[in-house]
Amino acid sequence: MTSKVDEALGYEQARDELIEVVRRLEAGGTTLEESLALWERGEELARVCRRWLEGARARLDAALAEEEAGEAPADGASEDQD
Repeated sequence: MTSKVDEALGYEQARDELIEVVRRLEAGGTTLEESLALWERGEELARVCRRWLEGARARLDAALAEEEAGEAPADGASEDQD
């Protein structure tokens, strides 16, 4: 479950923090408890990023659908008539 603070994070902020978490995990040298805490934080940040990306995809899909609806001929006739 994400916190209110995580929900307020922008995509770029969450992504940058996630990159740092991954870097720290890959570098090693942390205790098991620290590694688990980093992994849990990374999972939270990944969820935040996923929500942002899903929202962006939905907005793009809606805009494309609206654009396609606006381009369709109003009477159903083909645009290729001579």
